[in-house]
Amino acid sequence: MPMQKDIERVLITREQIDQRLDELATQIHDDILAEAPSCPDNGTPIIPDITLIPILTGSIIFVADLIRRLPLKMQIRVMSVTSYPGTSTSSKGASVEAALTRLPERLDGHHVLIIDDILDSGNTLKVVKEIIAKKNPTSMRSCMLLRKQRPEAMAETCEYVAFDIPDEFVIGYGLDYDDYYRNLPEICTLRPEVYENDIK
Repeated sequence: MPMQKDIERVLITREQIDQRLDELATQIHDDILAEAPSCPDNGTPIIPDITLIPILTGSIIFVADLIRRLPLKMQIRVMSVTSYPGTSTSSKGASVEAALTRLPERLDGHHVLIIDDILDSGNTLKVVKEIIAKKNPTSMRSCMLLRKQRPEAMAETCEYVAFDIPDEFVIGYGLDYDDYYRNLPEICTLRPEVYENDIK
């Protein structure tokens, strides 16, 4: 396969991803139920309104696999935020793309879960939280597939993290380089010669 020759090494296998998503979905499900009030007639939880907000485009595979593990009634409202334009291998600052963002005017009464592929500089998550907070959700949590082990990322509050990884540029399972490699089933690093010419 042509893509395989560009991979330097696999950081996280598809089996590790599957196992971790099972754990993560259970944790999210249990946390939501723990917050739910009980029905006075039979004591069963009254599930609150749940709104998932995936950040396009890197989170799409992660979100698709995660929500199929969450047996809860939910809405999905997407946001598009650019922080790694083109062949960039480091964050260039977060910019919301209004044309692809679909948020309601208000989120009163909703428990919001922001879902993104990677927590790197923390800029994207800060911008998204500020926008959503103005819509008055009942609660707001964030869920990341990856968090880089760098001070900015580790300092940003994030309730759910699937994997902490070294401070390296990664691809696969939704993450891209120049819009390629998103369809790799593992999380990998690229061979340096693939991108060296682009970042000079």
